[in-house]
Amino acid sequence: MKAWRRTGDVILAGFEQQEAAVLRGLVSQLEDMFQARAEEAPQDELAELTGIRTGPSESPDDPVLSRLLPDFHKLDPDNPSREDIDSAAAMRSLHEPELLETKVGVAKVVLDTLPRDGGDVRLDFEQADAWLGALNDVRLALGTALDVTEDMPDELPDDDPRAPHLGVYHWLTWVQETLIQALTA
Repeated sequence: MKAWRRTGDVILAGFEQQEAAVLRGLVSQLEDMFQARAEEAPQDELAELTGIRTGPSESPDDPVLSRLLPDFHKLDPDNPSREDIDSAAAMRSLHEPELLETKVGVAKVVLDTLPRDGGDVRLDFEQADAWLGALNDVRLALGTALDVTEDMPDELPDDDPRAPHLGVYHWLTWVQETLIQALTA
């Protein structure tokens, strides 16, 4: 990949075909997960009348989705009250639909601007911000799936099934860092 660089009001990079395929695949998987989660929303007659959407009130069971859709109201882990539990459910139900919409939107920006066969990417600042959001989601998802920690070495033993994927995680980190550098240059 050619690192992100800024030319005036345009942010530019170049992706090899394999890089584009990997990134498009990861972003598409997340988009599918987000859309499936959105479809879990209850059908609410009041929401249809008022236009106020509601989403699921429970945290996702999937650890990746749980990481990407955190609780909006933290509970006391030692002594959660019924009121706190109800507040957490209400906050999730009210705010998750908008968060999912945003996450699907940034995924679509990446998929719309990243050529399928690789090549040059030209972004305005708004698109670059969307890329940052999508890259962050992909990194968090992959990091959760790989159980990445601060103590994890940069390379894993060859017999560790996570080893080949850790390189992708590090590459995504670099892509995100160079995009931030280009935006702040």
